[in-house]
Amino acid sequence: MYNLSDCIVINFRMPAKPAVQSVQVFGRKKTATAVAHCKRGNGLLKVNGRLLDTLEPSSLRYKLQEPILLLGKERFSGVDIRVRVKGGGRVAQIYAIRQAVSKSLVAYYQKYVDEASKKEIKDILIQYDRTLLVADRSEERRVGKECRSRWSPYH
Repeated sequence: MYNLSDCIVINFRMPAKPAVQSVQVFGRKKTATAVAHCKRGNGLLKVNGRLLDTLEPSSLRYKLQEPILLLGKERFSGVDIRVRVKGGGRVAQIYAIRQAVSKSLVAYYQKYVDEASKKEIKDILIQYDRTLLVADRSEERRVGKECRSRWSPYH
């Protein structure tokens, strides 16, 4: 038989993982919702696991690239952005994606870079198109009565 005093107990612990610098932000348009997960990386931008260049409709691909074209590729080169989008139609999804991408970059710069560059990014985006950062309340979907329904004396 073995004695307990003969056993050597070794406690193996996994080394602690360093905290990943990341932010999670959403963008909305009508009923489409896009959630962007932005973390430190090397300029990868994917939507539902696909690259930005393969998204449809191709006529609105330029709309998706607006934040990149406005701010320059060097600002996106240090981060990876992965976007999940669902709900709404294709056009609404495109607008939700571009809002989520813009908001995620602003949030990342605010949290992990510095306030001055975040303000610069935010000012450039708002000057070009306010909907890149702000979901207008007029875009919210109406609930209840149909828009064109009329009062009927027979009810």
